This record gives sequence, C-alpha cells and structure tokens, in this order.
Amino acid sequence: MAGIRVGTAGWTDKSLIDSGRFYPPSAKTPEDRLRFYASQFPIVEIDSSYYGIPTEANALLWVERTPPEFVFNVKAYRLFTRHQTPVASLAKEIRAALGPLPKANVYDEDVPAEIQLDLWRRFRAVLEILRASGKLGAVHFQFAPWVAFHPKSFDHIEHCRAMLAGFRLAIEFRNRSWFDGDKHTARTLAFERDNGLVNVVVDEPQGIANTIPAVWELTDPGLSVVRLHGRNHGTWNKKGLTSSAQRFNYDYDERELTEVAQNVTTLSRRADIVHVLFNTNYQDQGQRAARMLNGILHAKKLE
Repeated sequence: MAGIRVGTAGWTDKSLIDSGRFYPPSAKTPEDRLRFYASQFPIVEIDSSYYGIPTEANALLWVERTPPEFVFNVKAYRLFTRHQTPVASLAKEIRAALGPLPKANVYDEDVPAEIQLDLWRRFRAVLEILRASGKLGAVHFQFAPWVAFHPKSFDHIEHCRAMLAGFRLAIEFRNRSWFDGDKHTARTLAFERDNGLVNVVVDEPQGIANTIPAVWELTDPGLSVVRLHGRNHGTWNKKGLTSSAQRFNYDYDERELTEVAQNVTTLSRRADIVHVLFNTNYQDQGQRAARMLNGILHAKKLE
C-alpha cells in the first residue's frame, strides 16, 4: 500500500467535530485536531481554500503541525473554477480594489484581469509554502456544473494550468458532457494527458445532469486521484440544505468499498501514487469509510 494514500476531504467540518466520534476529548483546538488527524491518515484535502484563499500564515501552521511525510491536496478557490463567489470571501484589500458592486456574488468574468492575477498570485504563494515543505500533493480543480465540454472551457482550463505552471493540477468535472459518449471521453482524456493534468475518478450518484461516471483512466503516470462523494441521490441537488455535510450524507458499506478497493488496486499498478479521498463529510462518515477502505486494502495486500 506504499503507493496508495487514503484520507478525507477536510478535517474541520462542524458536524465531524460536534459528533465527538473521531477526535478524542483532549483535541480541543485546531492544532490538536490537525495533529490527531495526521496521526490517523497520511493525506487530507484542504477544502477551506475553495471558500477563501488561505493566508500564508495558515499554510505555515499546517506544515508545522503535520509529520514530514504528510500530504495536502488543495482545493482551488471557487472563482478559479467558475463558481458563484461571494464578494465577502475576498480579502479586504481586494474588495476595496473592486469598489462598490451592485451584487453580493461575482463570477470570474466580473473581476478585472489585474485583480484576478493578484488572486492567483496569493493562491500560488500558499501553494509554494506547502511545496517547499515537500507536503503538497495536487491542486484540485472541481469545476462548476455549467463548465461543459466546449472550446471556451478548454481554454479556461489551459489558463488555470498557465497560472499555476509547475504545480500538479487534478481536474474534476460536474457536467456529464465531458464523458458523454466515446468521442467526448477520448477527447477529454487526451486533453488531460497532453496538458499533464490528473483525471479525477469520482464515485457519486448516477443519472443526474451534474454528475459524471467513474472513469478509471490514468492521465498522469505520477498520480491518480479518486474522490468519493457517496451515492445519495436524494440529497445531491436538494434545495434548502444548510451545509455540504447534508448533501454528502452517505455511509459506504463493506461491499461497496471492496469494489472501490479492487479498482484502486488496479489503478495503483499503473500510477506511482493514488490518492483516495472521501468527501462524505457528515459527522465521521468519511473517517470511518477511510479506515474501512484501508483495512480492505491491507487485507488484499496480505492475500
């Protein structure tokens, strides 16, 4: 299992902390919780970076509080992935540079190019700290559901790659058009290979417009990323939810994870490293599933 790292998308979810089912009572501070998490798993996805670009000070603390071999994948800021972005999520000086706006949310096209460049610079500075420590895995781009298979989308992804030249980008789509039929699938995978992008394999509900199939293909021989969102059809697009923990409320069972383990093992024979991250973040669902998958993978290794 040296080439397979299993963990979760985040370690600070409110429902996880409030559940009392993962962290010991002694883990009362953010430092305590990250140190404990890193004693249980070798990798985590930083998802708070989707909601706002982290500070360099926070990045230094993450490095300091984890062991030398620990790995962080970093989720790209939502403006970069063409999601609706609250103006309030921008740094104070960025908001001042934008000036008064008629709406509370913006998209990338609403933000002047020079300010976008400043945002990329700030994000890159955080990544540089993690990379310098040897703890940066991939930068995870989960594109908005309206980012469809279209020339403008290909151009935007190439722009993201250029803005983070030298970093490894992992690409996750939320629009079925990218893998709609053999022709689109082949074109999408070829584009990722040609641009050195990691194809993110997803496990999520099927038959929904803003989900994609699990495409167990390798586009970067150095890394494969598998992201598990659960299979809860009922909550995927449900209105009125107060947190992502409600949307991804799903308990994987042993049969499902045994199937995942088989696919991950097969993938690991072709990739140098495989990252497996559970985004089922209601209470301790992700941590329990990650432990179960680790057990199954370990048992398969001993067979």
